[in-house]
Amino acid sequence: MKKIAFTLLMLLIVACSTNPITGKRPLILVSNAQLFPMAFQQYNQVLKEQKLSKNAKQTMMVKTVGKNIQGAVERYLQAQNQLNFLDGYKWEYNLIENDQLNAWCMPGGKVAFYTGIMPVCKNEDGVAVVMGHEITHALAEHSAQRMSQALVAQGLQIAGNVAIKDNRYRNVFNSLYPVGAQVGILAYSRKAELEADKIGLTLMAMAGYDPREAPKFWERMEAQTKNSRRPPEFLSTHPNPGRRIAQLNAQLPEAIEIYNKATGKSVSLN
Repeated sequence: MKKIAFTLLMLLIVACSTNPITGKRPLILVSNAQLFPMAFQQYNQVLKEQKLSKNAKQTMMVKTVGKNIQGAVERYLQAQNQLNFLDGYKWEYNLIENDQLNAWCMPGGKVAFYTGIMPVCKNEDGVAVVMGHEITHALAEHSAQRMSQALVAQGLQIAGNVAIKDNRYRNVFNSLYPVGAQVGILAYSRKAELEADKIGLTLMAMAGYDPREAPKFWERMEAQTKNSRRPPEFLSTHPNPGRRIAQLNAQLPEAIEIYNKATGKSVSLN
């Protein structure tokens, strides 16, 4: 057990390097070389199975906003001399004909918007709110972190079964451990969503999109989904909309400064 613990500790030390977008040292046990090909294959499969939108205006909006935010990310990393962080990325932006209020970004930069979310976005700034959020998920390596957490959780459960000799206690451990692990993963998911909101707001401002649209977008999203039944926040993968709006409003003064610097404008909070 001591050898196993030492080996795990060494793996954890090696697997934690600083992410230049978040400034954090997340646990990553899955390499981009492993993750990206799977993500690209899944993305291509979605495009084969789904119908791309024929709305040329909305499609161009999604592609333009995506490329502009991509450019802002690349300029930022270039200034930090860390452009190699994007090695292996193959950016792509598509609009899929689907009524769902959804958008997502695969690890490696493959983005999909659904037409159902476009009325909620309302304009280019609204698209930038969603685009910045989704791209952040990829840049912050949230998928890799979730996979790594699942691997660690699985390893801990195996180690617990080895360490606990009494079958009675082992059975109790095995009945309770998955529940605790699941609650922990949900908490991480909510934290990741808030991080994507925060960094996404900065990215859209750097790309020249008005960050004041962000809380407005989430207010519109709240109005669209207010009649849906939500689980308590601690059992949900996403934070409550009110919490997201409050965080964005608190961050707006800083984001407006970034926006003004990027565009040469002098807009104010009001």
